[in-house]
Amino acid sequence: MRPFGGRLLNESGDRTTARWVCHCLLIETDEGLVLVDTGIGTQAVARPKEILGRPFVAMSRPRLDVAETAVRQIAALGHTAADVRHIVLTHLDVDHTAGLIDFPEAEVHVYAAELDAARRPVTWFERERYRPVVWSHRPRWVEHQDGGDRWHGFESVRGLPGGLLLVPLVGHTRGHAGVAVDTGDGWILHAGDAYFHHDQVESGGCPPGMRLFQTFVQADRTTRLHNVDRLRELARSGDVTMFSAHDPVELDRRMAAAQEPSRSSIRRLGS
Repeated sequence: MRPFGGRLLNESGDRTTARWVCHCLLIETDEGLVLVDTGIGTQAVARPKEILGRPFVAMSRPRLDVAETAVRQIAALGHTAADVRHIVLTHLDVDHTAGLIDFPEAEVHVYAAELDAARRPVTWFERERYRPVVWSHRPRWVEHQDGGDRWHGFESVRGLPGGLLLVPLVGHTRGHAGVAVDTGDGWILHAGDAYFHHDQVESGGCPPGMRLFQTFVQADRTTRLHNVDRLRELARSGDVTMFSAHDPVELDRRMAAAQEPSRSSIRRLGS
């Protein structure tokens, strides 16, 4: 995505235009393939204003390349859409869910609070951010309630197929979550939109435009900022490798790491 704002948003663009990505994960497990977030799918590429909505297209200015959709990247790895048995969503914003229709046979895991927010929006912005057309094909929802185990200081963590963990990171939306994966070489955490810029968990900084944007799209400021602080502590511990959904610097790092010899069976999908 190429929103206007340049270095006020991040350092990965030019003076007028920033660069954002849609960072997804494809995980090979004993229970089949698991996809974490879907990014912008083939239907959105074909009909962007209808699927994504005119405000989203105008603001984010996505580069619509069907080869970069998750389903096409998965096909390039030698798999089919039917091989994806489970999809885990960090939340239901359209840039994380517009590819759902490309995987109609998958079970779709999400926090119940997030699905409730999408079905029954209570604010103007919730009515704008959730796009029911994305799930009009009636996905096989699997709703996860609060409650569960502890994981690295986080409470109410739920187990998922393939040994993944759903970690509550509320704030950006009412039911936002991260997804933790034991790669065999250590834990990684896909933090979704819990933060948007790597400096937030590395140094505590954030470009002013990005800070303003996150404030505009948040559902719960206090809880969001509290979770950013907790993620910063976790990052400093060195116990978990983490990344957000839209930071191109983090995606480039993970793509480079994926080329190194490893026991991990994770494939990083991004655009």
